[in-house]
Amino acid sequence: MLRTAKLMAAALPLAALIPLTATAAGAATGAGPADVTARAAGAAAACSSVPVSAPAGAKIESVRAEHHAGGTITFPATPFSAPPPIKDVPPYCEMTVTLTHPGAGDHVKVAVAMPETGWTGRLQGVGGSAYAAGDFGAPLVQAVKDGYSGVTTDAGVPLTGLDTTWALTSGGEINKPLLTNFATRSVHESAQIGKEVTKRFYNRTVSYAYWNGCSTGGRQGYAEAQKYPKDFDGILANAPAVQWTQFAVATLWPQIVMNQEKTFLSNCVLDAFRKAAIKACDPRDGVTDGIIDQPDRCGYDPRTMVGTKVACEGKEITVTAADAAVMRKIWAGPVDERGRSLWPGLPKGADPSWLAGTKADDDGNLSAPGFPVAVGWVQTFLKQQPGFDTSKITYSEFADLFRRSVKRFDDVIGTSDPDLSAFRRTGGKLLTFVGTDDQLIPPGGTLYYRDRVEREMGGARRVNDFYRLFLAPGVEHCGGGSGAAPTDALGALVNWVEKGKAPATLAAKTADGARSRDLCPLPQVSRYTGHGDPAVASSYRCARH
Repeated sequence: MLRTAKLMAAALPLAALIPLTATAAGAATGAGPADVTARAAGAAAACSSVPVSAPAGAKIESVRAEHHAGGTITFPATPFSAPPPIKDVPPYCEMTVTLTHPGAGDHVKVAVAMPETGWTGRLQGVGGSAYAAGDFGAPLVQAVKDGYSGVTTDAGVPLTGLDTTWALTSGGEINKPLLTNFATRSVHESAQIGKEVTKRFYNRTVSYAYWNGCSTGGRQGYAEAQKYPKDFDGILANAPAVQWTQFAVATLWPQIVMNQEKTFLSNCVLDAFRKAAIKACDPRDGVTDGIIDQPDRCGYDPRTMVGTKVACEGKEITVTAADAAVMRKIWAGPVDERGRSLWPGLPKGADPSWLAGTKADDDGNLSAPGFPVAVGWVQTFLKQQPGFDTSKITYSEFADLFRRSVKRFDDVIGTSDPDLSAFRRTGGKLLTFVGTDDQLIPPGGTLYYRDRVEREMGGARRVNDFYRLFLAPGVEHCGGGSGAAPTDALGALVNWVEKGKAPATLAAKTADGARSRDLCPLPQVSRYTGHGDPAVASSYRCARH
């Protein structure tokens, strides 16, 4: 049975899973303490409200200032997890600006958190998660500790992550102003407000502005590069939910398959298929480490598991041909009525229980609840029926919903425009890593987008001048998993923007620090050299994909 905790974690996955440790975020300033002190020109003003100019089409409703003493900052527990305390935070001033768009009936909050000492002259925008547009907690405090003026926004929608009721009016129609806020407008306005408030507080213009987000936060970063290329000098956008209108439907595919085939795989069987795929394909990269470096080249056939007995919660389950057929469809990804591929599937090696997990009722009967982000998208945005039962969707209706999603919402929230020429002309830099074991946003969508950018803008070499994408073998959504994740991607971005040093590799480590690896920008990937300790980065090199 899928554990309740895992279901809850899957329900609010996106940027909430990004690690907020000193090595992952705190060290990502590109400057040591001496540099921080040296660059802080101008004294901070008293922590009191300041006049704020309204962005075009908006009206300022209120400005509120609150002084925070700093020190060790703790965060309240949530149904999902509580971020660890952040120590040695300097005193800071948090300015909350509330604005509205006349006629929209919205009330958008933008928080700007500014350290009273040690400001580096930099601004950092903080991204959101699932259906939450921002994060007013640990990421904002971490930005302050690292010497940034931090800014985030709620876009006028709840910060709970899974609540999509805001997207419908009382008459059951799409709330276009709030969707526009969530999709693009509010991050753009928060960048403007963040820069102005910071300037008034320090009496100095922001030197460099950075974006830092993962998942929904990653999508927001890509949206900024596409629509508002002057907002940020550097954008760190990991595991991005780009191609949103395809991704948000495609991740419902496992539920559709199980319901249509009337075959529900227990989570033990799902895990057995995953482990079998790893065992079959792991050694092909030259080192057996529990990681499939290239899941797209793993030809493991789940039919080889038919007849295998799997121990599951004190019972023994025999894998059937029907089980194997379902697993093949999930890995292959969604198709249309004629069997043509619509979107990449879950990578072999990734934990399938997040998208395909099942639960048992009191009688032991299994059902597939579906990925909550995808369920919410279909119910609220496509069907406009919050109580719609997605388990009843047929293969044919699924294909129709997929096409409808793209047709109706791609211009609004698709984040799929491959023309980044304006961002390139501004001198902006875009840095992204995606885990090959991403179990929530399969990496195929980001790879597809990157390929389109290369086709649009002159090939990989020219694109790498301003946009670099790193694959992290064995890494899950935003971090974690068996693989090594980047330890200071933001620091690498800062060096690229401010010193012109493009990252040839990203240093990466596993969560326990036991293994390290240098990740490489596409079209190169990190490969074991065939000799040396496979747990050490020096045993890997960059090679063509």
